[in-house]
Amino acid sequence: MPTYVSLFRYTSEAWSQMVRNPSSRAEAAAAVIEQAGGEMLQFFWMLGDLDGLVIYSMPSERAAAAYSATVSTSGRIAEQRTHQLLDAEDATAALSLAGSLREHYQPPGASGDWRRDYDTLGA
Repeated sequence: MPTYVSLFRYTSEAWSQMVRNPSSRAEAAAAVIEQAGGEMLQFFWMLGDLDGLVIYSMPSERAAAAYSATVSTSGRIAEQRTHQLLDAEDATAALSLAGSLREHYQPPGASGDWRRDYDTLGA
């Protein structure tokens, strides 16, 4: 299953509620992730401009988007950034594919034989 990380920042109202009634936000996140067919792998609070992150796997991009929308529309998250993660094997495969695609790519404004012209610049 694809793996994702969501970084988030709580609203001041959320902080107020959590201070008044402390509970495990990791358990709350895990419950929603599992309901969407995924698995929570890690949950961390952070110091800095963001308050925490959750790493999770989901069966599809659609399920990940649904989780993100559910959390974002709760009214208690001020900001959320979600990214799909690639493990070392997937990253290596992507780099290998990129190498084979290079010969087919022509940058905007480049001539038909732009690689030959580019290579002579570095000589």
